[in-house]
Amino acid sequence: MKIGILTSGGDCPGLNAVIRGVVIKGNTMFEDEFIGFKDGWRGVIEKDYMTLPRRRVRGIGRIGGTILGTSRSNPFADGEDGAEIVRQNMDDMDMDALIAIGGDGTLFTANRLFEAGIPIVGVPKTVDNDLDATDYTFGFNTAVEIATESLDRLRMTGDSHHRCMVGEVMGRSVGWIALHSGMAAGAHVICLPEFPLSLDDICHYVQAAFNRGRAPLVVVAEGFVPKDAPEGFMDYELDEFGRPRFGGIAEALAPLIEERLGIETRATVLGHIQRGGEPTAYDRVLATRLGTTALDLVHKGGFGRMVALRGTEIVDVPLSEAIDSLKKVPESRWREAEVLFG
Repeated sequence: MKIGILTSGGDCPGLNAVIRGVVIKGNTMFEDEFIGFKDGWRGVIEKDYMTLPRRRVRGIGRIGGTILGTSRSNPFADGEDGAEIVRQNMDDMDMDALIAIGGDGTLFTANRLFEAGIPIVGVPKTVDNDLDATDYTFGFNTAVEIATESLDRLRMTGDSHHRCMVGEVMGRSVGWIALHSGMAAGAHVICLPEFPLSLDDICHYVQAAFNRGRAPLVVVAEGFVPKDAPEGFMDYELDEFGRPRFGGIAEALAPLIEERLGIETRATVLGHIQRGGEPTAYDRVLATRLGTTALDLVHKGGFGRMVALRGTEIVDVPLSEAIDSLKKVPESRWREAEVLFG
């Protein structure tokens, strides 16, 4: 078979491991031919690609980012008939199938293409771990490790200066990274989008920690907004998919905490640092397993489906399951963390 691979949306540690897993298994087991589209859907629309022989994926599993490049291009943007363009380009290139590696926006597009008759399989990717159809996504473990190390460093400088430190981590609509890294770093309060605290709540926990002689550490997910915040508290631009470009909530909270409590407070936004760098061993293994199983799915004709982790097993589920709802932090996990605040 001749199979196209693309990586779309935000970059993520483990993308190259997926590509490597697909190509090596396809080369070894099926004698498949692979092409990699450059910069996500843009490459598919413009027929901009590279060939992917086995030698080109040698050793890339440990490297962060994606050798194919990525973007947030959308084949259905501006009223384009994306499905017809993709179908025609695949016919011109004698392609049999597509493997799309990406998050909710990418998988939404993949499902829309499948419904239009395009043979496509999905591989879930998001550092936020917010796809409901899989237990974990690759990239999440790496992001948590990076965030935890950074928060540990913030605690050290906070201790030295007797300051409150506010660390902002990724998490558009869910707080998985904030929850895990905050608990690991011993944060005195963790702010999640799912369970919005008021500014009074945050200040209460900060003051309690400070009164015990601690330098308070506040961990906040980028999509968090205090429940008592006035309308327009955070004003974000929108991306190509109509989603807000988050970032900056820590810098908004820090001066409010300092003003209310008189405790010197500093903010740090980790941002894209969490998406860069080499993937952890866990993410390398998970990404490789997802890639090899995605190839099996193509050969079984399981189009319109996505590979997923359930427990310790890799399974496949309909693409529609990945885009129906977000995987939010459940209340039970929130209560586990909340007891540690202050």
